[in-house]
Amino acid sequence: MGTAATKQKAWLIAIRAPRLGGAPLIQLVEKLGGIDVLLAAGYAQLKRAGLDDTTINALRDHDPELLELDTQWLASPDHHLLTWDSDQYPALLRDIPSPPAALFVDGDPDTLWQPQIAVVGSRNPTAGGRDNALDFAAELSRQGLTVTSGMASGIDSIAHGAALDAGGYTVAVTGTGLDIVYPASGRDLVPRICQKGALVSEFPPGIRPKRSHFPSRNRIISGLSLGVLVIEAGLNSGTLITARMAANQGRNVFALPGSIHNPMSKGCHRLIREGVRLVENVAQIMEELAPMAGQLAGELEKQLRQPQQQELEIGAQEPQLEQDPDYRLLWSCLGFDPKPVDSIIQQSGLTARAVSAMLLMLELRGKVEAHPGGAYSRK
Repeated sequence: MGTAATKQKAWLIAIRAPRLGGAPLIQLVEKLGGIDVLLAAGYAQLKRAGLDDTTINALRDHDPELLELDTQWLASPDHHLLTWDSDQYPALLRDIPSPPAALFVDGDPDTLWQPQIAVVGSRNPTAGGRDNALDFAAELSRQGLTVTSGMASGIDSIAHGAALDAGGYTVAVTGTGLDIVYPASGRDLVPRICQKGALVSEFPPGIRPKRSHFPSRNRIISGLSLGVLVIEAGLNSGTLITARMAANQGRNVFALPGSIHNPMSKGCHRLIREGVRLVENVAQIMEELAPMAGQLAGELEKQLRQPQQQELEIGAQEPQLEQDPDYRLLWSCLGFDPKPVDSIIQQSGLTARAVSAMLLMLELRGKVEAHPGGAYSRK
């Protein structure tokens, strides 16, 4: 096994290799037994693995300038690379049909383990669409969900801003390298997202926007999330692609109805005719998300506990606080007044992911209550 720095270098080289990203790279790494094994493999072994000469040459004779660009970007303490073989790789994203091999993250990578709801829609919303995006994103945030979207103009950006204004967290998945702000109108939004959430991309630094990048980005938006809420969408909107990807991933999809005379409602109405859940308020969304939230809580438990320890399962008896030292510690930090998650983490000394897992489990069992701004209290 190589060192962490050696493995990171190997991943960066492999990510840049043409015709290898995403699922093909994951499959190859697992077949050969590790990313370091892949990079150490000879020409004949790589050829037998099904790679063409262009990809093999990129692996064996990488561009040192691109590697330096990526390495320098990752040198910032707020910049991270979450690779397939990392325990920080988001659990829900692992289960989609074509997961990314790695994610570049600017901000807090533990945000990706928070329960998320994707809010997507038109780049040119009506006034009613804007109001709905503001209201729903803010209320979803107050309910303790992280709002995830694609930072596009219109509904996406409105949802990000509304979540932040409500004191919550947000995740933006981009179709470019994270050193490039696209669209440029998001320039003021980027630092706010990085401070209270994360910017995410499967594309390395320097990669500029291409039309083909955005459907690829959309599968990550839905894959990170418990469900997808479509606010407004025309019949030819790319938002419908996100909704269908979400359905294929087993995610809940919700759509807001609108006027039959509004062209921006026609995509939502089509989704509803196809069986997507029509919703009129946040309570209806929260009711539907509970089972998927339970799955996420279970995945978090698996990540945070040693194999020999008994794992808590959804549907099992409630956590016995007096028997579990971590739950007992967390419980001691909670009162009946709302306390921000950051304060709970600092006071308990537990990791952000551990706190997220336990709060989600306790919330599902009615022990704690989420408050605006990502705060929690005993219920």
